[in-house]
Amino acid sequence: MERTFSYAIGLMSGTSLDGVDLVYVRFEKQRPTNFKILLSETISYDAVWKERLQTAIGLSKEELINLDVIYGDLLAQMLCDFIKKHQLTKIDFIASHGHTVLHEPHKGITLQIGSGQVIANKTQCKVVCDFRTQDVQLGGQGAPLVPIGDALLFSDYDACINLGGFANISYQAKDRRIAFDICPVNIVLNRYANLLGLAYDDQGKIAAKGLFDESLFTALNRMSYYSKIAPKSLGLEWVQQSIFPLIDASGIEVSSVLRTFTTHSAFQIAKNLKTDSTVLITGGGVLNSFLIAELQRYNSVKIAAVDATLIHFKEALIFAFLGLLRLDNQVNCLSSVTGAKRDHSSGVIFKPLILT
Repeated sequence: MERTFSYAIGLMSGTSLDGVDLVYVRFEKQRPTNFKILLSETISYDAVWKERLQTAIGLSKEELINLDVIYGDLLAQMLCDFIKKHQLTKIDFIASHGHTVLHEPHKGITLQIGSGQVIANKTQCKVVCDFRTQDVQLGGQGAPLVPIGDALLFSDYDACINLGGFANISYQAKDRRIAFDICPVNIVLNRYANLLGLAYDDQGKIAAKGLFDESLFTALNRMSYYSKIAPKSLGLEWVQQSIFPLIDASGIEVSSVLRTFTTHSAFQIAKNLKTDSTVLITGGGVLNSFLIAELQRYNSVKIAAVDATLIHFKEALIFAFLGLLRLDNQVNCLSSVTGAKRDHSSGVIFKPLILT
C-alpha cells in the first residue's frame, strides 16, 4: 500500500529569547510516529523585538491585545519568508506555540501571543495554536506540553530533558507519563551574561572560571518550588519575583553568579534522574559544556548521542505533532502531566479568511 503523508511547519519561541525555531516536517498518515524533519531554521529576534518580549509582562490588557496581532504578523512574515526561500508547496497546516508572556496557572492565567488568525490570513494556511489555555481552564498547569510527544516519538529513552529557558523533564512511570519544569536555566544565565555585553555564556566558559558561592547555592536550593510534587510548572513571573532578587542581594560578581547558578541547575536536574539511566537531552543548554559536566558530576547518567537538528528543533517538531493530533481530535494534553481534570485535545484551529 502506498504511504501517504502530512506536511506541517512547527514554530517554537522559548523563554530564553534565542529566536523562533521553525521545522518543516513530514508525518506518515497511518503511523504519525514515523516522521522526518525535512528543513529547519532558527530566526533570531532583533534587539527591538527582544526588548518588546522581555518587557511584555508589564503591558496593559489593551497593549497585549495589540502586541498579539503585531507579533502574529512577525511570525507570519517569518513563515512566508521560510516558505518562499524553500519553495514549499505541500503544507497541510502550521502549528505555533507562540511566545509565553504570562503563565500563572494557579490564578487561571496563561497567555501565548502570536495571533493564529493573522498567521492564517497572511500564509493562507490552516493554523493550530493556543495549546495551553484549555488545559488551564480544566484546572491544569497548561505545561509542559511536550511530554506526549516524548512518550510517542521518543519512548526508547528513560527520560527526556529540554534545556532551554527552563529545564523540564518527562518520563514514564508505569502507565502514566510524568513531566514538570525542574528549574530555570538559560532564562537566568542569559540575563547575567547580558550584563557582560554577551548574548549568552558560550559553552559555560565564564561560569567555569567563576567562584562558587556556597551561600547563594544553598539559598537557591531551599526555594519552596523544589519541594513541591508534580504537576508543577514555572514562568518568568516566578523568576522575576523569587530568583533575581535573591541573586542580586548576594552582591557577588557576574562570573560567580554564572558559576553558582549553573551548578544549581545541574544539581536540581541531577536530583530528578535515576543513576545510569539513558537520557535524551535537547535544547540550547546542551551546548553549555560546563552545565553538562556539572550534571554528570552529580549523576552518572548516559546522555544519548543525537544529531544537531534534533537537539535544536525537538520542541518545534513536537508542536507540529501536537497540531497533527489536534486536527485529528486526538489527545495531545495529558492530565497526568498537567494536573487537568482529564486528558484532552487542546489547541485552537484557525482557517484563512478571505480578505477584501
